[in-house]
Amino acid sequence: MERILNYINGELIEPHSKEYLENIEPAKGLVYGEIPNSSALDVADAVVAAEEAFHGWANTTRKERSSVMLKIADLIDRNLEKLALAESKDNGKPLKLARQVDIPRASANFRFFATAILHESSELHESDEEAINMTLRSPIGVVGCISPWNLPLYLFTWKIAPALAAGNTVVAKPSEITPMTAFLLSALCMEAGLPKGVLNIVHGLGPQVGQAMSEHPKIKAISFTGGTQTGKQIAATAAPMFKKLSLELGGKNPNIIFADCDFEKALKTTVHSSFANQGQICLCGSRIFVERAIYEQFRDQFVEQVSKLRVGDPKDESTQVGAVVSSAHMAKILDYIDLAKEEGGKLLCGGERVVLDGEHANGYFIQPTVFEGLAFDCRTNQEEIFGPVVTLTPFDNQEEVIQMANSTAYGLSATIWTSNLHQATRMSKALQAGIVWVNTWLYRDLRTPFGGMKNSGMGREGGWDALGFFTEKKNVCIKL
Repeated sequence: MERILNYINGELIEPHSKEYLENIEPAKGLVYGEIPNSSALDVADAVVAAEEAFHGWANTTRKERSSVMLKIADLIDRNLEKLALAESKDNGKPLKLARQVDIPRASANFRFFATAILHESSELHESDEEAINMTLRSPIGVVGCISPWNLPLYLFTWKIAPALAAGNTVVAKPSEITPMTAFLLSALCMEAGLPKGVLNIVHGLGPQVGQAMSEHPKIKAISFTGGTQTGKQIAATAAPMFKKLSLELGGKNPNIIFADCDFEKALKTTVHSSFANQGQICLCGSRIFVERAIYEQFRDQFVEQVSKLRVGDPKDESTQVGAVVSSAHMAKILDYIDLAKEEGGKLLCGGERVVLDGEHANGYFIQPTVFEGLAFDCRTNQEEIFGPVVTLTPFDNQEEVIQMANSTAYGLSATIWTSNLHQATRMSKALQAGIVWVNTWLYRDLRTPFGGMKNSGMGREGGWDALGFFTEKKNVCIKL
């Protein structure tokens, strides 16, 4: 049994309760470790440590903060295989995905923000009244970062890296479903020489740890990625306390394919954007709209390729679809598959749990699933499933597909496939989404803003937006 500990004030310690939660390996359906069942007491200890460390960390030079963060990035790179194995085991995703995407991106997050702070500039306004106005930025203080289970280390570092780079101290909560790589990061931070109390990691359940973070008066800002309902709860608690909030929530993303697209590229990428990480990426395109002129051709070839995707042991290099993250999540996805059938959907492929042989017989595997024939406004097409389930819907013109694409309560991302620049531009403006990809998917420049509209959240992460969120602006006016 692998026991995880909290990381508070530079030390690995047990929770006050001395109680632990089960950590389950999704690909086997078996308990393999223990997670601290932390409480508000542990959060309070972390806040005290972060408060005591804040003055020293905030007053280090940018170069000093950058140097420590780059050491952490180097250690992530050095421990790539260990971290990738841990991520795959903890989450159920294919090992090659963790090795190629999740862990390298975690390192890149630290490098990006560690070097970005070396190139910041301040605004200066020379007024007609012989005065100069300077805009300065200062760290907020103690901030809270709460990250999800789908991209555990990737999104954990996406939050803590800009917070640390800006000079804040952090109390962070990784998902209790996938805590292992955050725990391993604790040891890397100690090895890199990150001062005690600058980063504190408290493991446990959302209603206990996450709620305590939202309620704590000394935590001045909360950055959260996760479900929309949890985001509402955090906002209800934190907003009346005037905490800064950044909420990256759910998505029900449209993938719009016009007849003039590069067909082979659109087909190949759509298979990937539908089922990458078992469909458990908030940016996956779960609603696929295809112009009627190519609908049947696209549907037939898409289903043919999806049917060939290999579901299996995450450690097997030939596996393309691993296990979904938990038994409860598997049950939710299977319930939505039943709902799609009840709503009149035609099952084109998949739709069943996969039972593997041997040690993976109890794993949480689901066939990649494709439906057609569903109304655009049915529950299957409106509610976030967050699994390997997509729908295909034909459309006749731009106006029709814009209406269907914008019909959900979400507005995180959208993808457009067309060779017509005018069409791409008009569609990009009309779609209610914080991110629009044209003829590509998940191409990320870390300098660009990331976030959604409507129930997909508030605020933006990435680049200067992230550093801006974790700082306070101050105007200094000097009369000459």
